Amino acid sequence: MADKKATVQVTGQEAFELPIMSGTAGNDVIDVRTLGSKGVFTYDPGFLATASCQSKITFIDGGKGILLHRGYPIEQLAENSNYLELCFLLLHGELPSAEELAVFENTITNHTLVHEKIATFFQGFVIEAHPMAMLCGVVGAMSSFYHDDLDITDPEQRKRSAYRLVAKLPTIAAMAYKYSIGQPFVYPRNDLSYSENFLNMMFSVPAEDYVVNPVLADAMDKIFMLHADHEQNASTSTVRLAGSSGANPYACIAAGIASLWGPAHGGANEACLTMLEKIGSVDRIPEFVAKAKDKADPFRLMGFGHRVYKNFDPRAKVMRQTCHDVLKALHIEDPLLDVAMELERIALEDPYFVEKKLYPNVDFYSGIILKAMGIPTSMFTVIFAMSRTIGWISHWDEMLGEEGQKIGRPRQLYTGAPQRDYVTADKR
Repeated sequence: MADKKATVQVTGQEAFELPIMSGTAGNDVIDVRTLGSKGVFTYDPGFLATASCQSKITFIDGGKGILLHRGYPIEQLAENSNYLELCFLLLHGELPSAEELAVFENTITNHTLVHEKIATFFQGFVIEAHPMAMLCGVVGAMSSFYHDDLDITDPEQRKRSAYRLVAKLPTIAAMAYKYSIGQPFVYPRNDLSYSENFLNMMFSVPAEDYVVNPVLADAMDKIFMLHADHEQNASTSTVRLAGSSGANPYACIAAGIASLWGPAHGGANEACLTMLEKIGSVDRIPEFVAKAKDKADPFRLMGFGHRVYKNFDPRAKVMRQTCHDVLKALHIEDPLLDVAMELERIALEDPYFVEKKLYPNVDFYSGIILKAMGIPTSMFTVIFAMSRTIGWISHWDEMLGEEGQKIGRPRQLYTGAPQRDYVTADKR
């Protein structure tokens, strides 16, 4: 950290200095922790200009289209690694040796089975329940199955909880899907990879054999990787805030799932498919593109541009190729996929989209891939949550491992009534 200071002048008070902190990359931050003693706080709704923590896990430079996990570019990881190796990296800080990776993969594989009582737990949900509602409830209830292993001050118990969550989320997610369509649960298989196992639990039935398409398994693994972590987003911040109170890991992850469920956060790829359905056919695209260009029209093309990435989404580059591989392998004839591909062509060629850098983002492609696989839109955010669990639990573990960790307590700008005296009902 460089020895830099910021001078603050509050009207009527003597000027004072605040230290400026520098990280490995990104903006410098002004350390405002002592502002309260000066009688003022900062005001930053949505924390858009506030660093809520220090972290070594993920770095994003939205202007340059950079996403790094522990320093490694997401493009290199997606091309050369796989989801479970990325899980190890996020949780432990370094890429595993071949032996460490083998042990880790074996551990995760042998923890994919869930307690049989969890199957009966699902019977308490109405069949029309949203899969995210079931996921949130079941994950929160996991603490009742591992109540003797919840000492969050013990790094080994934290690691075991992390491994369990990574291993069991695909099983629970698939159970939520199977329950929603009235099919029997499918047990995990130890002879399959992480993504193969998830697809098998989703789509196999007792009446016939199911063979996992390797192109789809690779695509699913890519989706898991590209959604694994994304710095201090709303759901990750929720997990950290819940964890700061000392809550158990399963409660914290359930809180993250609840936050992700919000349409402004985890529902982007579902919103993209809804938009495609609204357009309906290729011949209607010019009409909707014109609406998108009209500033007076509230219509917006979903899946284009990104709040964080002002240039391009590095994950979209990987997802674009994967999307085309899946569509080619499945030979699907679907009007909505035709609409999606034509929209992609326009966005990459039309001067309006190019100048404004409204390129297709990761949600645009992942939604198309999931639809092509036959996964219903109600499961899109569930798969997002399953992928992001490793990011959430890594941030939770990092936070609890820090010295002097404190419970989160944001301040407020109070705009209510000033102090006043109570008046009895007969005098009001």
